[in-house]
Amino acid sequence: MILLRHGQSWFNYHFSATRRDPGIEDPELTEAGLAQAEAAAAVLGGQGITRVIVSPYTRALQTAEPVLRLVPDVQVEVMHEVRERAAFACDIGSHPDVLAARFPEQKFGHLPARWWHEGLEPEDVVIGRANAFREVMAARADEATTLLVSHWAFILALTGSSVGNGEMLQYDPRTVAPERIVWRV
Repeated sequence: MILLRHGQSWFNYHFSATRRDPGIEDPELTEAGLAQAEAAAAVLGGQGITRVIVSPYTRALQTAEPVLRLVPDVQVEVMHEVRERAAFACDIGSHPDVLAARFPEQKFGHLPARWWHEGLEPEDVVIGRANAFREVMAARADEATTLLVSHWAFILALTGSSVGNGEMLQYDPRTVAPERIVWRV
């Protein structure tokens, strides 16, 4: 499986400069973030991707778009379970109807109206989501050709690795025991 953290969002841009929550809900990608998404797509285009699992946050959906243009017949699964840990304003998502209007090529009807976590999400809850996802992916026959477009905290909970915006990791869900995951901040 390949894990891709979304490109730089407007939240990331402002937060990295001030270390304060700028109050941007479900932010879009910056020009740098869009370039990171295009660069990731250029690398991933020839990797034989058969499935893309993507978080329903706008920044993740925008990051997935260039890959989906290069591999148009790929199966796409929008999963709120792979969302970011709720800690900042950027972790307030958009209603499925809003997402469907912005990304008409994707399906959002299966999402609850408020699919994001309200308030600060405890670390053990994020780790629990990551462990459940790991188990599902370890049992799938297509895990080696699956791309996950997700977020810093979810990827950290899944792998124990911190990745930057637009960075990718190769990951085998069968080789990392859940008890070996260490939360690092």
